[in-house]
Amino acid sequence: MLGFETVVGLLLPSWEELQLSVAAAAFLIVAYWFLTLGDGVDHRTLVETSAGRPAEVDDDEKESKGDRHSNSAYLIKSLFQVKLLAAKNLRGANLNGTSDPYAIISCGAEKCFSSMVPGSRNPIWREGFNFAVDELPVKIIVTIYGWDIIRRSAVLGSVTIPVEHEGRTGAIWYTLDGASGQVCLHIKTHKLQVDSPRVLDGCSGANTRRKAFADQGPMVFHQKHGPLQTIFNLLSDEIVEHSYSCALERSFLYHGRMYISAWNICFHSNVFSKQIKVTVPFGDIDEIKRSRHAIINPAITVILRVGAGGHGAPPLGNGDGKVRYKFASFWNRNHVLKNLQHAVQKYHTMFEAEKKEREPSTLLDFIKEKQQPALLYFVKEKKMPTLPAHSSSSFRSSESQSNISEEIVAKIEQFQPFIKEEVLTTIYNDVFPCTAEQFFKFVLDDGSTFTNEYHTARKDFNLIVSQWHASSEYNGQVRDVKYRTLCNFPLCPPDIPVTEFQHTVLSADKKKLVFETVQQTEGVPFASYFEAHCRWSVETVSESSCKVDITFGAYFKKWCLLQSKIKSAAVDDNKKVYKIRLDAARSYITKSRTSNIASSSTATQENN
Repeated sequence: MLGFETVVGLLLPSWEELQLSVAAAAFLIVAYWFLTLGDGVDHRTLVETSAGRPAEVDDDEKESKGDRHSNSAYLIKSLFQVKLLAAKNLRGANLNGTSDPYAIISCGAEKCFSSMVPGSRNPIWREGFNFAVDELPVKIIVTIYGWDIIRRSAVLGSVTIPVEHEGRTGAIWYTLDGASGQVCLHIKTHKLQVDSPRVLDGCSGANTRRKAFADQGPMVFHQKHGPLQTIFNLLSDEIVEHSYSCALERSFLYHGRMYISAWNICFHSNVFSKQIKVTVPFGDIDEIKRSRHAIINPAITVILRVGAGGHGAPPLGNGDGKVRYKFASFWNRNHVLKNLQHAVQKYHTMFEAEKKEREPSTLLDFIKEKQQPALLYFVKEKKMPTLPAHSSSSFRSSESQSNISEEIVAKIEQFQPFIKEEVLTTIYNDVFPCTAEQFFKFVLDDGSTFTNEYHTARKDFNLIVSQWHASSEYNGQVRDVKYRTLCNFPLCPPDIPVTEFQHTVLSADKKKLVFETVQQTEGVPFASYFEAHCRWSVETVSESSCKVDITFGAYFKKWCLLQSKIKSAAVDDNKKVYKIRLDAARSYITKSRTSNIASSSTATQENN
C-alpha cells in the first residue's frame, strides 16, 4: 500500500505545482494577447445601410498636426483621395481558412500600402491615401494580398477603377477579379490651386518633391553607388548618413538594417529569402517616438501623416488613420532616436531653403508660360536671383554660384584616392608578355571582350559593364561592373549580386598603368561592414614585357567582432581568385597578340 501511495504521489502534481502551472498558463495567454491583438489595429464593426453601402464617418476635413509646407513651386492640377474602408468575403490564404489581408493602391508609378489585418476574411481599414496627378482621367488599381510570413504574399484579388472627373463617389463596393471578394472604396477628387499653401498628405507628396528637385537639371555624380542605389534604386546623390542593425515588427521581428539619408528612412531585410524593402520619405513622417516591443524590447515607432500610406511593406494600422512602422532590437535605441529626429529636422530646414530658392525661378517660368513680356522684362531689370540649373539637393549653398574663383577650382582639381592604401597587402606579382599600354588595350579597354569571357567562364550572369568615362573626383577614368555570381557559402543564397567599381590611369609616357577596384557584395554575412579593395600596378620593363604587382585588402567601414578573421579569409580566398584571373588574362593577351601578328602577316602578303 505504501508503494501505491508513493507511485500516486509521483504521478499526480502537488498543490504548489498546480499553482505554478496555472500562473504560467495565464502568463502565456496574456503574452499571446499582447503580441497578436495589441498592435493597435482597429477591429470595429462596419455597419451597412439599407442601400448596401457602409456607414462611414466623413473625416475629409481631418488633417494631421504636423508642420505644413507651401507647395506653390509645383504645378499640381488635381488631387484625389482614395479611402480604403473595408473588404468582405476574401479568399482564405492561410491553412486555417483565414487571411492576413493588406492592400496596395496604385496610381501610375506611385504605390501606397495599407496596414495588414491579421486573421480576417472581412477586414476593416478606414485608411486614406492621397495622390496628385497633372490631369484626368487616371486609373486606380487596388490589389488585395494575403501576407505570408516566409513566402511571397498571395494575390487575393484586384480591381481597376477609372477616375474621369472631379467630385466624390461615396462609399461603393467593387467586386474583385479573384475567386471571390469585394472591396469598399470612397474616392474624392478636386482641383488644387497652383499657389495653394497646402502640402499633399500622401505617399506621393515627398516622392513628388524629391523628383521635382531631381529634374532641375542634369546632375553628374562620380561617387560609388551604395545600398540606397543597389537595394532601393534611389537617386545617385543620396548617401547613407547613418546605418543601424534592427528589426521590423510584423507577424514576427524581421531582422535587417536601417539606412538614414538626407531624404528617406530605408529598411532592408532578407529573412528566409523573404525580401522586405521599406522606404519612408521624411516628408510623410508626422512623429517619431519611443515605444516598446513585447514590454522588454525598446523600439522606435515612425508615425506617418494621414493619407501617406505605407511604403514597400504593410505598416501597422491605428484608429486615427495614421499608419506606422515599428522598429526594435537596437543596440542603442536612444542614440538612433536622436539621429532620426535630427535628420527629420534637417530635412525640414533644407526643404524650406529649397522652396525659397525655387520661388524666383518659378515666377519667371510662370511669366514665360503666360506670355507676359512686360513683366518678364521688369523681373530681369530687377535682377531677381534664380536657382542655378545644375544645382542638386546634396550641394546647396545660399551664396551666389555665378562667379567661382580660381582658388575654388584648384581645390576641386585635387583628386581623391580611389582605395584605402593602408589595408593593401601584396598577393601576386609576375611578368606579362606585353607593355602597360597593351595590357590596357587587351584586357581593360571598352573594345576588349576579356571581361565578358572571364565572367562567362566563372558562370556569372546578368553582367553589365559600363563604358569608361573621365572622372572629376578621381584622376583617370572610372566605370562600373555589375553581375551575379554563384555562392557556395552555407549562410548565403545560391547567387549574390556583386558591384565592382573600377578606376584606371595611364601615365603620360604610357609606361605605367594603375588599375584599382572596389568590390561590394550583398547577401553574405557582414557584407555591409566591409569592401574589397585591390590595386594592379603594371609597369613596362621592355618593348615586349611588363611587371604586374597586385595588392589586396579588406577595408572595414565599421568595426565588427569577426573583423580579423574576415580580413585573413578574404586575402586567402582572393589570392586564388586573382591567380585564376591573371592566368586567364595572360592566355587572352597571348591569343590576341598571335591574332594581331597573323592579321599583319596576311595584310603584308596581300599588299605584296
